[in-house]
Amino acid sequence: MSPWLNSGVPAAEVARRAGHGIAVLLRFVANCIDGQATAANRRISDALDEPGGE
Repeated sequence: MSPWLNSGVPAAEVARRAGHGIAVLLRFVANCIDGQATAANRRISDALDEPGGE
């Protein structure tokens, strides 16, 4: 499951396919998600820079 998350598949979709709730999924794999901070920061920055972004 963590490779799916690391590749960018949304947690809700991974949880659905694994038959878990999101909270259960993240409790077990949160420490296994690597290298996502930079991508998340970029997405947040991009969203804030978009016209009409909130």
